[in-house]
Amino acid sequence: MAQREPVAESIDGYGAEVIPWSRAREQLDAGVPQPGHTHWLATVRPDGRPHVAGVGALWIDGEFYFTAGAGTRKARNIAANPAVVVNVSLTGLDLVVEGRASKVTDRATLERVATDYNAGGWPARVEGAALTAEYSAPSAGPPPWEVYAVTPVRAFGVATAEPYGATRWSFPT
Repeated sequence: MAQREPVAESIDGYGAEVIPWSRAREQLDAGVPQPGHTHWLATVRPDGRPHVAGVGALWIDGEFYFTAGAGTRKARNIAANPAVVVNVSLTGLDLVVEGRASKVTDRATLERVATDYNAGGWPARVEGAALTAEYSAPSAGPPPWEVYAVTPVRAFGVATAEPYGATRWSFPT
């Protein structure tokens, strides 16, 4: 998928310039996970309560990818409501990305995700329409792990290093 360029708007109350999306995208494109860049996935339970879990997310061609066991809370929440938020603290920029999660089942994308996870040190492999490995995070549940893609709809960035500012990015649909 070709990366989509968002429309940027400053939401900084002190007059700072718009933060270019490239400031986030370049770090994301450099490959994750990176040390200190923990990804947090927020979903909504069927009763409306929030749920947040750390995930080993990857950024590939303008989307976040992560895995979840079919019986996990995050997978059950997404089945009922695909609206999610992915948060990550990049170097000099805290990033919040709102989007929609969808289950990935096509073999080519699953292979790409498995390859990227392997490059990051997790020996995942494709099995059927999911990933498997000898181990995963204890909270992932038993294998196989379904793969989800998060397509960004809106993102918010707050700079934690110069140049400072806060920006909202809206992605074309």
